[in-house]
Amino acid sequence: MVDPLLAEYPGVRLVVHGDDADLAAVLVRLLRKGALATEVGYVPAVRRSVVAAVWGLPRSPRAAATLARTGTAQPAPLIRDDNGGVLAGRGELLDVHGEAYCDAVRVFGGRVPRLRVDAVPDGIRVHSGRGVTAATGRAIQLGTTGARPVRDGEPYPREVTRWAWYRHTEPWHPVLPG
Repeated sequence: MVDPLLAEYPGVRLVVHGDDADLAAVLVRLLRKGALATEVGYVPAVRRSVVAAVWGLPRSPRAAATLARTGTAQPAPLIRDDNGGVLAGRGELLDVHGEAYCDAVRVFGGRVPRLRVDAVPDGIRVHSGRGVTAATGRAIQLGTTGARPVRDGEPYPREVTRWAWYRHTEPWHPVLPG
């Protein structure tokens, strides 16, 4: 869906209307096509969008659409994982037994009920919770006895024993409020 638009209208701003997973899917495609310089506006289809909350986008669909069309794009960190995906808003792992580090900070060791990670303007933010230490950094790496990550509301298709989210070397260009 994105490829024909990029071919027919090179340099055009894309406006994504959907949920956070839809935005992440578009970002994966831009990453794979080498088109991260493309400006991307986002109009969340749901009011509970983590991307909208984290990046300060308007809650009103009309205001979000106006911003997406007329706002200014800025370079921002693109958060990837080591399995070919992109994290646009929030990643989660439930009932995790293992150990995780955000840069040099050990965020947990043992069993925790939930690990929440957000893609934020600074890179990656790990939320504090029962047994989890809050941290902000460039990457989070996790070793576990087995867990199923959820990226922007979409469960990964299989259980993993290792997982990493990290800041890509190139930024993406979201349209953000002034």
